[in-house]
Amino acid sequence: MKLIVGLGNPGLLYRNTRHNIGRDIVEKMAKIYKVKLKKDKKLLACLGKGSIEGRDFILSYPLVFMNLSGEAVINLINRFKINKENLLVICDDLDLKLGVLRIKPSGGDGGHRGLRSIIENLANNDFARLRIGIGRLSDKEKIKDFVLSKFNKSEKLIIEEAKSKAIECCKVWLLEGIEVAMNKFN
Repeated sequence: MKLIVGLGNPGLLYRNTRHNIGRDIVEKMAKIYKVKLKKDKKLLACLGKGSIEGRDFILSYPLVFMNLSGEAVINLINRFKINKENLLVICDDLDLKLGVLRIKPSGGDGGHRGLRSIIENLANNDFARLRIGIGRLSDKEKIKDFVLSKFNKSEKLIIEEAKSKAIECCKVWLLEGIEVAMNKFN
């Protein structure tokens, strides 16, 4: 069983913001593959099981704020006995150009508090992550406001294409593995 977790913040205030792109991708993927997502308050996550070409997987997003994402991820891993090499985390990335995808088998948090929380809770950084570029402001003082902002009209076109590519990348990761996904999408 493989686990795909899309990071984001809970609540209507954060819907469709740059920081919630991981969650948006999981929700879109759930619709495409007809995975019914249900809230599980004990696990601190919304999740559903699906299958693509005979490969079983779980789609999920945390029900907690970004900087507590690791609590939900560790609960999911423990509950479903997921090996870390079968975990893929989807998140936003300020350091990538808008709409650019990068998938890696492991790494640091890159300043992303959601990834940091997961690394701390797992006591390990050996899990795959798919980062989606959301662009960057040059003013570091406004980064918090920027990641919590919505995409403008011209950016939405780029991001919708990036979301579709990200879903395809997840499918390749599920069926063919991280190396093939890296070769196709990086």
